[in-house]
Amino acid sequence: MPRPAARPLRLRVLALALAAATLATTPTALAQDRPERAPAASRIDWTSCADAELREMGLSCGTLKVPVDHARPGSGSLTLALVRRPADDPRHRTGTLLLNNGAGGSSIEQLRLAMRARLPAFAGAMTERFDLVAVDPRGVGHSTPIRCDKPLKPAGVSHFPRTRAAFHALAAHNRAFAADCLRRTGPLVAHTDLTSTARDFEAVRIALGEARLNWYGIHYSTLLGRTYADLYPGRLRTMVLDTALDDTTSPTERIVREAATAEEAFRRFTAWCAGSAECALHGEDAGAAYDALVTRADRTPVPVGGGGRPLTGEDIREATQDYLTLSGVTWPLLAEAVVKARGGDASDFLRDPDDTLNPVQVRVPACLDHARPVTTFDQLTRLRKRLERVSPHLGGAVRSYTALTGCLGWPVPAEPVAAGAPVHGAPPALILQSTRQALAPHSAGPAMAAQLPGSVVLSREGDDYSMFLLSACAREATNRYLTTRALPAPGTLCTD
Repeated sequence: MPRPAARPLRLRVLALALAAATLATTPTALAQDRPERAPAASRIDWTSCADAELREMGLSCGTLKVPVDHARPGSGSLTLALVRRPADDPRHRTGTLLLNNGAGGSSIEQLRLAMRARLPAFAGAMTERFDLVAVDPRGVGHSTPIRCDKPLKPAGVSHFPRTRAAFHALAAHNRAFAADCLRRTGPLVAHTDLTSTARDFEAVRIALGEARLNWYGIHYSTLLGRTYADLYPGRLRTMVLDTALDDTTSPTERIVREAATAEEAFRRFTAWCAGSAECALHGEDAGAAYDALVTRADRTPVPVGGGGRPLTGEDIREATQDYLTLSGVTWPLLAEAVVKARGGDASDFLRDPDDTLNPVQVRVPACLDHARPVTTFDQLTRLRKRLERVSPHLGGAVRSYTALTGCLGWPVPAEPVAAGAPVHGAPPALILQSTRQALAPHSAGPAMAAQLPGSVVLSREGDDYSMFLLSACAREATNRYLTTRALPAPGTLCTD
């Protein structure tokens, strides 16, 4: 087992990693560009934050009304919540860095974590030259939220149904879940797609009075940034995309690739356990220990501390991918979670290491943004068997698979963005891509670069995302690009 002192250190590092994830959803504007004047009704009134901690951090708070349905602006509105931190060097201010996380993550809460981790101490030009503005996307966090009361997956419902009856039970639950969300939230449930969210950020740009933005996005926000650039040519000055996703292939192919990527990350985790005394499973076969836990939990679900539904092996597998994203932080926590669950308490598998994510607010946009090519039990069975071949430990229990199965029977049509064609009017982007990552293969970086002419993939040797924090090389390249728009040479590899 790790020494008792190791956990606080790792948690501090995790806070820093989440801070970097916050940084990685930002935009900037040129001070010398002529700003667009916002209509009086769409301006942001900045006030002192009611939240004492945010106020003590030097942040101001604001709200902005936007249409629920941008195609029918008179049919209702929602409120976006924003916070702002002014540039440390106002005389040399470049513009605004617009922070957004998307896909169920609160950018405001991630900025809070970043500030707790003393963000300006390591951010350099980001905090010196830019106002930071964090926006919770529609449906998320402090903005008008999606509200649902039914559980995402109650006892007796499986995302890996082995019978037709189980398949139909899954689809029936998904329909009931969606109906509950619609009843409690209203039309917003049908308008949390990438396009609607991107249109919100154009409203924010206008309300801020900025002519152009710089975009810094991680994971889902790489797709959101590309969508924004396509909808609004010339409105971005720079784009930094950390851990880009590839949505240019078929939905089932994306699931298989993600499953293989996460499985490879799991194998690297078990190899680390074999060689590191910091791993709580050191001295035993970590892969076998995990498999035994999953098998046992599928037979007899493992209780969770404090009550609640015991977790099956499927639940444990579905929670594992997010424990593989930061090798120095979450790998030790995964090993400890396995040991704890083996001892009779699986509660660590209830918690996403990034606790700014809301699972419901992740699922609803996913049901709109992902095409639904699987509609029958036989189709899902063929996909499941293919995933078992490429992912023997995790069984294909990755985010994109859950987005597919969790949306079977969903009554609101999907609205996936067409991807693959060059985006005209987008700036050449800096794409930061780990050579090994549980969330996205390295090949997703070049796939994104191909859509944004002139872009460069800066590879970073390792298993992690949030590379702005973890790599001085990536941090220096990012700040150089944001301030000067100079990109590194193609093929550059960061090894720190």
